[in-house]
Amino acid sequence: MSAAGQQGGNSSLGYDESWYYASLGSVDHYPSLNGDIDVEVCVIGGGYTGLSAAIELTDQGHSVAVLEAHKIGAGASGRNGGVLGMGQRKDQLELERWVGKEKAQQFWQIACDANQLVRERINKHNIDCDLRDGSLTVAHRQRYEGELWDYVDHLEAYYAYTGKRKVDRDEVRAMLGVDTYFGGYLDSNAAHIHPLKLAQGLARVADKQGASLFEASAALSYLEGDDCIQVETSKGRVRCQYLILACNGYLGNFEKAAAVYQMPINNFILATEPLGEKRGQLINRDNVAVVDTRFVVNYFHNSPDHRLIFGGGENYSSRFPKDLKKFVQAKMLEVYPDLGDVKIDYAWGGTLAITLKRMPHFGRKGKRVYWAQGYSGHGIAMANMGGKLVAEAIHHQSDGFELFAGLKHQAFPGGTLLRWPGLVAGMLYYSMLDRF
Repeated sequence: MSAAGQQGGNSSLGYDESWYYASLGSVDHYPSLNGDIDVEVCVIGGGYTGLSAAIELTDQGHSVAVLEAHKIGAGASGRNGGVLGMGQRKDQLELERWVGKEKAQQFWQIACDANQLVRERINKHNIDCDLRDGSLTVAHRQRYEGELWDYVDHLEAYYAYTGKRKVDRDEVRAMLGVDTYFGGYLDSNAAHIHPLKLAQGLARVADKQGASLFEASAALSYLEGDDCIQVETSKGRVRCQYLILACNGYLGNFEKAAAVYQMPINNFILATEPLGEKRGQLINRDNVAVVDTRFVVNYFHNSPDHRLIFGGGENYSSRFPKDLKKFVQAKMLEVYPDLGDVKIDYAWGGTLAITLKRMPHFGRKGKRVYWAQGYSGHGIAMANMGGKLVAEAIHHQSDGFELFAGLKHQAFPGGTLLRWPGLVAGMLYYSMLDRF
């Protein structure tokens, strides 16, 4: 079934239309839940957050069941732009103004640890996910160039971080082969990966450690009793002591206490035909991840078979554009006008969750229901860390979880039903600024 024109926020739509899926090789399969089971922890959502939590909890000896509505990694974890970033989604200067320098330092350290966590899991478990170091952040307007360079200085002076170095416009031109961008910075500790291969690899780790993974097993509701929580699916029930909501942009109205703090939005990516090694190097000499300063950000890198993987454009409705290839291609040609002759082999969309503050929202309901969500487009590292921190909060006290849970988030005005109009107006305003 084509995702074009269909509803966003449904992980079964468009999952098998991406280059990630096509290049996966063999696909791992897990059974559906059929009957009743008892575990200590039930995780709803088979993406990075849920799989990470399952890995941590089983490593500590807990029994875990993971319920995935469609396929493992079918949501944002298997469809995203593949950038393993450094830092939080909100930069350190903004965090310092919001929470103060001491807590901002703590958020920075967690972000560094998150990047390292992903790398450690890839290395420890031999997860083949095309990890390639380097991420270039570039200014799409000259007025942002100085801000990016100042940020490099700030991180070195106050965080002792030397992983970023400044690049001027001439070097950007040499790296990307176009005059589209101005200067920026190159981060040697950031990277790009094949996100679906990472998700599949994490699932294999969780499965090997004893977690019970179930696909095509959507959680329909849950009921918290005095002695346990019962999670209902269409063909079975999970009885558990703790429940983790790891749904992110696919949460819907399953738990309104969490849903009001995040908004699902749709983002879109294409993969060109193979360009050949020579042409691939002309548009990305060092094959780094590239991210620009637009509010509606463009991000791209090359694949191992020399395709351009390009993400650009988003929408704020419940439906994808009818022609995703043309929709994203228009964004690509603004950056690389000489690629007009290139065939677009794949285009796909997916749903992520944002928060008003663009920082992850961690929370709990009572003492037994936990969630981590709202990674706002910065989820490869932080969703893995989110699952780890939630698991630590269940297993024992987690200072990291409490740090995030203590952030003063704002609920979206209008709750889950009326939040769309305000979001659309706000997003359209800021996206207009990208043109000037």
